[in-house]
Amino acid sequence: MDKLIYTAMSGAKMAMARQDTLAQNLANLSTPGYRAESTAFRAVPLAGSPTRVFALETTTGADFSSGPITQTGRNLDIALNGPGWIAVEGRDGREAYTRNGSFQVSAEGILQTAGGLNVLSDGGPMAIPASAAIRIETDGTVSALPAAQPNAVISVGRIKLVNPPTAGLTRSLDGLFRMKNGGSARFDETLRVAPGAIEGSNVNAVEALVGMIEVARQYDLQMKLLQNAEGNAQQASRLLAVQS
Repeated sequence: MDKLIYTAMSGAKMAMARQDTLAQNLANLSTPGYRAESTAFRAVPLAGSPTRVFALETTTGADFSSGPITQTGRNLDIALNGPGWIAVEGRDGREAYTRNGSFQVSAEGILQTAGGLNVLSDGGPMAIPASAAIRIETDGTVSALPAAQPNAVISVGRIKLVNPPTAGLTRSLDGLFRMKNGGSARFDETLRVAPGAIEGSNVNAVEALVGMIEVARQYDLQMKLLQNAEGNAQQASRLLAVQS
């Protein structure tokens, strides 16, 4: 059987994988702080047949460029100015990182993300006094202003902001980033946030849509190669039948 069948099949498989990534990015076009996924492929020559190559996926990465910042005026919204991450407690109890700075206060009075994850400080999760107004400073310090004493300011804690090398981060299935070595990043006191603002997704909708069109054409090309290989095999079978 012509090895073209296997090489074309690998090309079609990788085209479908890239299409899944592009579809995932488009689905998160409106997700605050989302980092676009990226895929890369490499050509591997087939052993014994250097004219045939397989398409294989390399390590999946992410686009770490910043997204647009929108002013919301909400006191529980923050956006990071420049690089950096907000430390949260993942569902598995491990420290994880996000750029989504849309917060809320749980029924138990814990500062959490919109998805219900505890926002971490230098001392762990932060407890907010009941019926208190929240104020977040540019350095990530969280203060509470009790309703009964509006002039009294209670220091709740300082949001843990980190800036580990992007090469040391990996995206988990829950969409959060974690350290590849399983550890925790160090507190970076130089990072600053913009209170009352939200960072949007860094997905470029135009590029993603153009990529979808390109992938569709690549997939069609691989299917035509498979059809040509099938036609060649049928012609070869007919010739062999006549000679026999």
